[in-house]
This record gives sequence, structure tokens and C-alpha cells, in this order.
Amino acid sequence: MDGFFVGLMTGTSADGIDAALVEFRDKKYTILATYYHRYPLSLRKKILAVAEVSDDRLDEVAVLDVMLGEMLAVAALSVIEKAGLVPSQVHAIGSHGQTVRHRADFSKPFTVQVGDPSIIAVQTGVRVVSDFRRMDIAVGGQGAPLAPAFHHAIFESDTEVRVVLNLGGIANITILPTGLSGEEVTGFDTGPANCLMDAWISAVKEVQFDECGYWAASGRVNQALLDQCLSDPYFSFEPPKSTGREYFNLAWLQAHLSHLGDDIPAEDVQASLCELTCRSIARAIEKHAPRAQHLIVCGGGANNSFLIQRLSERLGAMRVETSHVCGIDPSWVEAAAFAWLARQRLCRKPGNLPSVTGAKRAVLLGGVYES
Repeated sequence: MDGFFVGLMTGTSADGIDAALVEFRDKKYTILATYYHRYPLSLRKKILAVAEVSDDRLDEVAVLDVMLGEMLAVAALSVIEKAGLVPSQVHAIGSHGQTVRHRADFSKPFTVQVGDPSIIAVQTGVRVVSDFRRMDIAVGGQGAPLAPAFHHAIFESDTEVRVVLNLGGIANITILPTGLSGEEVTGFDTGPANCLMDAWISAVKEVQFDECGYWAASGRVNQALLDQCLSDPYFSFEPPKSTGREYFNLAWLQAHLSHLGDDIPAEDVQASLCELTCRSIARAIEKHAPRAQHLIVCGGGANNSFLIQRLSERLGAMRVETSHVCGIDPSWVEAAAFAWLARQRLCRKPGNLPSVTGAKRAVLLGGVYES
């Protein structure tokens, strides 16, 4: 299906809404406009409270569902206007929603995203595809990561094995064999990317993130803390696997800090968390993609120059570059992915990769909402 699609993405960093207006034509795509809507600090605190605290907050979740639905509608209309289009020209909006809980490891697995698609459909007048993850879970999958199908469509090479690394709140990798090999695409969540660094700097310095990793770069890695964190069982689990902020959060960090008697300087904790992200990613690549020649980095963490430097040093001969080299801004890859997934749904084509999520079969992802 050719035409215009909007992708809306709200990641585990819970910092705001990424919107991308994408044109698909003749199996090619063009991002025509992008729009970023930062969450007000008060709203971000509410999201994090729901995502990280386990007591019953059903009323708060329901209210957030409405509030975010309204905000997502504004983001969609803004990016459509920025592209010089009107809503009637857009085939569909693919809205991921804000994840507030992801429990793919429970005996009765589930995932919860808020941002009511009915409100988006009513307020924009555009068909909305949303709730992408639950069908994959229904057929035995993790419901995550979902971006690898899009990564496969736009980043695959016939000449080299590539790994696509998304650095959001959580880090996930997509392992792309050469296009001519016939091998399956694989991928999984490696562990924390920005979520622990963001939580620590927010707690200590009351800012949302460590710009370019400058604060982490000012500290020294505390080996005892790093080893303590890397001992977490998640890192040794075999894929398919996925995780989220409900697991890797400030309470998780404080529990590891409590095992160490020393008073660790705050900047050294940040340096250690940055190294935790680097080491856990590098180990996953070295174990599961030993033949990879090229690492393509996307997501907000691609702007953390210190982290990218550490990854380059750790991975040695592997070429490490952001998705700019493939013609797409790293900040907009995931939003574009959900525009693509909306298109897949309307074309009645599967959106999941069972080799990534562990699902029993490929299925259509997302429900369709029309006003």
C-alpha cells in the first residue's frame, strides 16, 4: 500500500513523543517530517510512578490513558501539518503508546501501553493502528522487540553481517545476516541503555539525562559495582528475552549499591552505569553475532557520544556508526518503524519476527480504530 503514514513512538525513557510522517512508494520510504513533543515534568513523574511502583494505581493508569491519547493526537496533527498535508491524505497513524508495564516473563504474560487510540482517531479523523504487542504475546512471543522487522526491511545488506542497536531506555539489538545467506534475523533486549543513567542523574542532579555522557565521562568506573550489576541473571538468560523499566530502575540500582560498603562518588556511579550498558551490549554482540562487521546505532542514546566511544573501543574492529550512514536520523527510526507496522497491518502482512520474539508464528499486529 503506497501513501502517507504517521508513526508515533513513546519509549521507555518516558521523555516525550516522537512523530514521523513517512511516505511509502514503490517499496521505498521517505520521512517527510518529524515532530517531537516533550512531556511536561509533572506528566513524566506520573508515568514513572505507574511504571515503577507495583501497588494498585488503576485510576491513575486510566487517566494517563486519556491524557496521553489527547497528547498523541496533537503530535500526529502537528507532524501532518509540518509535512504540508491534511489528515485526509494520511492512510493511518501507527501509535505504539507509552509502555507502563511489560511482564513477558510472568506465567500469564502481559504488556500494557497507554494512550487511547480511540481518542487519537476521533481527534485526528485518521484511522489508527495501535496495541501492537499483545497479539505476539498471545501466540507465545515476548511482544518485544518489534523494531527488528523494520530494521530488516531498511538496513539489511547483501555484503556484510550487520547489527542494529537501538538505545532507548532499554537497549535492543537486531542481528541481520547478509541478505543472500537465507539465515533468520534474530534480536533481543540486551538490558538497560539509558534508563539507569537517566534515573541516577535525575535523583542526584535533578536533570533528565546526561547530555553527551559528559557526567559519566567525568567519573571512574567502580569495578565492584560494575561486577555486581553484571551478575544480574537477566544478562545470562538466552534469547528470546525482553525487559523494561519495571525491572531495571532506581530501586534495582540501590539494591546493588547496598551490597557495597564503600561510599561511591556519584559521578563514578554514573560512569559505572554507562559501562554496564556498554559491556552488556558488547557481550551480547560478541556471543550472538560474532561474524558481525558493522554496528548501526539508533535511538536517543545515539547522542551519548561517550557511550558510543566506549562501544567503539570495546568492539574493536567492528565499524560503529549511527543510522545517519543509512540515510535515517537515529532519533526517528522507531517512530518510522511504527508507521511501517501500521502499513503492514493495513496490507494484512505480519509485523512480528518469530525468530526474534519467540512467537509460535508470524501474525498481524495491532488493532484498527476508526471514528
